[in-house]
Amino acid sequence: MKKWLRNWRLVSLVSAMALLLAGCGKPFLSTLQPAGEVADMQYKLMLLSTAIMVIVIAVVTIIFLYVVTRFRRRKGEENKIPKQVEGSHTLEIIWTVIPIILLIILAVPTVLYTFKLADVKPMNKKERDVVVVNVRANLYWWEFEYPDYGIITGQDLVVPTGERVYFNLKASDVKHSFWIPAAGGKMDTNTDNTNQFFLTFDEKRAEEAGRLFYGKCAELCGPSHALMDFKVKALPRAEFDQWVEKMKNAKPVASTDPVVKQGEEIFNKSCIGCHAVTPVDGRPEQARLAPNLGNFADRERIAGILEHNEENLKAWLKDPEKIKPGNKMTGTYPALSDEELEALTKYLMTLSVE
Repeated sequence: MKKWLRNWRLVSLVSAMALLLAGCGKPFLSTLQPAGEVADMQYKLMLLSTAIMVIVIAVVTIIFLYVVTRFRRRKGEENKIPKQVEGSHTLEIIWTVIPIILLIILAVPTVLYTFKLADVKPMNKKERDVVVVNVRANLYWWEFEYPDYGIITGQDLVVPTGERVYFNLKASDVKHSFWIPAAGGKMDTNTDNTNQFFLTFDEKRAEEAGRLFYGKCAELCGPSHALMDFKVKALPRAEFDQWVEKMKNAKPVASTDPVVKQGEEIFNKSCIGCHAVTPVDGRPEQARLAPNLGNFADRERIAGILEHNEENLKAWLKDPEKIKPGNKMTGTYPALSDEELEALTKYLMTLSVE
């Protein structure tokens, strides 16, 4: 009996902790704190489906307790058989109709929202006034191209708030999945077709989240799948337009620092074949083998996961395989000395549009 009691206490404790932790979340990452139109619709469906499940469980539990209490075997009535309801048309109609009604209640908004969220006609118009982003997923990084502005960046997605942002999703190697939890549901990026959808970022809620949201790959794609993160900067439209202009006019700064110039020489010798250093990149898509570094110094993270500082950059350049196993950068350039690491780091930290 004591062992049973211990197990029951453990189960109760774990259940309470799971319920408590399920309510935890940050506004930049949690699906339970929606940050825009798409997330709001999906959140409402989550609440509706949860409410239906809770009601069904509550009703079944009440009926179960009533039957157990009302028809329990009593002393002196061991041979008494309760009234049988087998073949009752009334009951059969009730427990057939009720599930149908519940399914209809859930199905109607689900179907309506599905068609509403699938409407991407504005992005396919020749004359369009919406922001379109071409997302290309790679092992293990993200490229973001703004075709209407002629600019390309990597790892940090910048979007305007208060309007729909449309996405073309594609993968360059294996299947990935594009997901910004606070903004909306995930969608696959495939190698053989382009998926399309839109997201919105509410201005007030973006401000509450510090204007920064986290994005993830939600499809198991290799050993560094869990490290395939990106960041989303949600800016007011005026600030977004300013960022676009800075990106369009960005050029590498000609530094007089001999260490920076040495780093530039190392970069041009070992890195330029895969990385571009200006956001306006006219090379064909198949030639973009690695993230565009035109605004590298302005990014939130190094390699998508490390705090943005010189020490972490040196660690990444020295041994990228240790940080992101299976990445395509490993082994593509000769080992760098401490002096070369210092110089290359200094040069990369000058690549800014701000």
